[in-house]
Amino acid sequence: MTNWSIIENVISDDALFQVLNYLKEGKRIDFECALRCMISDDIVALGAMADMIKREIMGDSVTYVLNHHINYTNVCKNSCSFCAFKRKPESPDAYIMNPMDVALRLSGPELKDINEVHIVGGCHPELGLEYYCEMLDAIRVLRPDIQIKAFTAVEIENIARIEGISTKSVLIALKERGLKALPGGGAEIFSERIRNRLFPEKTDAGTWLKIHEEAHQLGIKTNATMLFGHIEYPEHRVRHLLMLRDQQDKSGGFQAFIPLPFIPPRNNNNGYIQGPTGMDILKTISVSRIVLDNFPHIKAYWVMLGLRLTQVAIHFGADDIEGTVIDEKIAHEAGAGTNKGLTRDEIEAIIKGAGLIPVQRDTFHQEMEDVSG
Repeated sequence: MTNWSIIENVISDDALFQVLNYLKEGKRIDFECALRCMISDDIVALGAMADMIKREIMGDSVTYVLNHHINYTNVCKNSCSFCAFKRKPESPDAYIMNPMDVALRLSGPELKDINEVHIVGGCHPELGLEYYCEMLDAIRVLRPDIQIKAFTAVEIENIARIEGISTKSVLIALKERGLKALPGGGAEIFSERIRNRLFPEKTDAGTWLKIHEEAHQLGIKTNATMLFGHIEYPEHRVRHLLMLRDQQDKSGGFQAFIPLPFIPPRNNNNGYIQGPTGMDILKTISVSRIVLDNFPHIKAYWVMLGLRLTQVAIHFGADDIEGTVIDEKIAHEAGAGTNKGLTRDEIEAIIKGAGLIPVQRDTFHQEMEDVSG
């Protein structure tokens, strides 16, 4: 049984005693309590509460996956003001990968232990469903052992528009070709005002949630994200979390929540947006763990946090740090200063260096037997 009284000794912000009482009594954190957390500077108390919740679920374990990120195209019809990855079709460095080339990226002997591929790309204005089906077919032929996590809700909506069919029909077709899970990208922040200002052509909150609900109904597990540290207020973050929690109550297919700190792009036209501080990142991760009581996992995405802050984050409510990644492009084109990939040994060293136990998992967060020898 959780000994919440330990936390009382570390609270310096009296407003957090109400939050602690909710946790003690098994009550759900409401908007007011969540907002108290999000505006509080008592990072030690928030981290302690989040870490206690995390340890109830995972103990000292922190999970990771051996995976490969592939971005099949950087051509995108949207004009998100914060994106440094997108290219127009006529750009000299625009590219579209052949479906077989995507599969071949997974065929090298150095990738024999990879058990997940994570595929996302831009919203290409012309690529239809056939292209994506061919890609999944090619992967299944070359690597039938790999679990495919691919295509954000934004990409699913784009394919549906091109084909003139429903998003659920797109999901059904992709599931038949081997799609196992959706990543959580494209959610950004659930606010129409901010969407209209920063990413007006991107999928709105209602549609994003609907697509994930459809995926859950089809047995396709998904993740969820929140991009924070730009022009949003604490209230926006709290509403975003509560909307995700409500959706999880309804459809129950979210596996992990990934708070994504905004990284100002190198070609930043919004120079006044500096991104969140390290303390703000840790607070947001902690509040996410406290509020999202029906999400099994909170992820500290090392690519965007950096390795040192990731080690701290897994003591502030996060229980997963993503994986080997190998060739991440989107965050790095924006200005992420981390490696583009890590080895299994490097991933495990990060977790062990934080005094915790590394556990390899699969796409569905199931522990995998260590066959590394």
